[in-house]
Amino acid sequence: MCGIAGVLDIAGQGRVDAELLERMAGTLIHRGPDDSGFFIRNNIGLGFRRLSIIDLGTGNQPIYNEDHSITVVCNGEIFNFRELRRDLEARGHKFYTNCDVEVLVHLYEDYGVDLVNKLNGQFAFAIYDDRDGSLFLARDHAGIAPLFYSEKDNLFIFASEIKAILQCSSVSREIDLTGLDQIFSFPAAISPFTIFRDVRSLSPGHYIVVRKGKVSIREYWDLVYPLESEITCDKPISYYLERLEELIQRSVQYRLIADVPVGLYLSGGLDSSIISALTQRLHPDDVRHSFSVGFTDEGIDERKYQRIMAEQIRSVHHEVVFGWQDISAGLRDIVYHAESPLKETYDTCLLAISGLAHKNGIKVVLTGEGSDELFAGYIGHKYDLLRNEEEDMPGAEEFIAREAERAIREHLWGDAGLLYERNQYEIQDIKRSIYSRHIASRIDEFDSVRGTLVDKSRLSGRHPVHKRSYLDFKLRLPHHLLSDHGDRVSFANSVEARYPFLDIDLMEFAKTIPPAMLVNEGTEKYILKKYAGKLLPEQIVRRQKFAFVAPGSPFLLRQDIEWINDLLSYDKIKSQGYFNPDAVELLKKRYRSGKFELNPNLENDLLLIVLTFGILVELFQIPDYN
Repeated sequence: MCGIAGVLDIAGQGRVDAELLERMAGTLIHRGPDDSGFFIRNNIGLGFRRLSIIDLGTGNQPIYNEDHSITVVCNGEIFNFRELRRDLEARGHKFYTNCDVEVLVHLYEDYGVDLVNKLNGQFAFAIYDDRDGSLFLARDHAGIAPLFYSEKDNLFIFASEIKAILQCSSVSREIDLTGLDQIFSFPAAISPFTIFRDVRSLSPGHYIVVRKGKVSIREYWDLVYPLESEITCDKPISYYLERLEELIQRSVQYRLIADVPVGLYLSGGLDSSIISALTQRLHPDDVRHSFSVGFTDEGIDERKYQRIMAEQIRSVHHEVVFGWQDISAGLRDIVYHAESPLKETYDTCLLAISGLAHKNGIKVVLTGEGSDELFAGYIGHKYDLLRNEEEDMPGAEEFIAREAERAIREHLWGDAGLLYERNQYEIQDIKRSIYSRHIASRIDEFDSVRGTLVDKSRLSGRHPVHKRSYLDFKLRLPHHLLSDHGDRVSFANSVEARYPFLDIDLMEFAKTIPPAMLVNEGTEKYILKKYAGKLLPEQIVRRQKFAFVAPGSPFLLRQDIEWINDLLSYDKIKSQGYFNPDAVELLKKRYRSGKFELNPNLENDLLLIVLTFGILVELFQIPDYN
């Protein structure tokens, strides 16, 4: 993967600034320290920063078709490029590199925007067609690769990260209040919203076409589950196990394609262990490097299990031992790369592990993200099957609160009984109290629970297990786990993370697995554990799911760190104008208490959002709210 950026003058006045393009690409050097490339013609400018992984000698971008009428820059990998290339060569196309990205320009010649339906990969790319002056951009099915854009002053501006777009002086650094509000209510800011008013995020499985001054956005793929009435169990579990093995092995094989060494992240859990065991099975003679995070806190340290897997796959194993005092040291870096306020501190641990991979010369790692969403790995999947409506007659206040919450759920999910993430009615009061008086008075204008997050028709009539999987896949996975928790922390240290569980063919197959094979008698990820039984040691397979939780703002407050105290000071909060300084003072008093503990499964770390927002304000020179 790499970093891409570009500017298209929609007005057709040739206002592409080469210096601006270089500055945009320069902000992405951590994504691509190995090389750079630029293309400026008429009303288009494309910039590229390269992390060399495939075709080290001739694979720099931009890349062109035979007559240079089609130009592409791509952040990502096209894993099925060899099959696509053979077909394209048989159709008469000529290739000039061995790079996977070159297939894109030739596919575009033959199939236009429908080329996205032929790709198996993780990608965000931009294709410029000089024949009609159009620009085509697309983001992969799951949203592994980021793609941000802005329309200002008749310019269409895009990049792999927001900081590149902010190099354009016409793009405001003002806060999008809906994006901020989403961070309190949901896993993160949900596309198309970001924390910045003028910057939007292209949703996973979508593409953009800019032609003749018009910008149009279309969906090309979604994880559409079958209706519950259509689910059948006419095939034995052996059929699903065999198909699962076939697809996941091929997916791992695809993601080992590289002209540089490929390493492994070992968490000690089921998912990364499956990926590492398959890697060793497919290439038993290769010696690979593996990486894991250990903790000085023995209550959450998993090195015992990580070492079991490292020994089984005979890897050169590396550990970074993380103490909680290291959180504050990494917090500014995390916010800079996340480009958003955060709800948890664990990303500082992940930044340390990608740094360890970089230090040992590894540019590519495989990781197990995506399994929980596709194979029902969260405890909520089990609770959904057990949850019943309350039978007790509530009092008047409880009745009003319950009915208000049910109305919100009906609006968001089309299902009043579906609890996702948090009780939104309760959060409404919290948000009103923590926002500044001026912002709270406008909350009806930007309240994120009033908007549309997902297509409710794709939840209607679905099995409870599939409903939760769909919401996690649409909300939690791309906007948190694959962004500030994935892409940002890996590329901060010039490391590309690859996700075998998010292979398009494997995702399509996962939709067909009957829910009873996903959650069986209270066991989550039942079919995956059945499959893992022949791959992994029993103590790995039978482990209970372990939630990664790092200490949040209460811990940081008790360390009495000067710069944190300054960011949370009454005067600083008041002058910025986003939050209520009196409410923040009350939270500080409560959180500092030695008896107070946050329950991360039930409560938001409100002060951490305020703190990381303050860091964001300083790093990105965000204006005060007046």
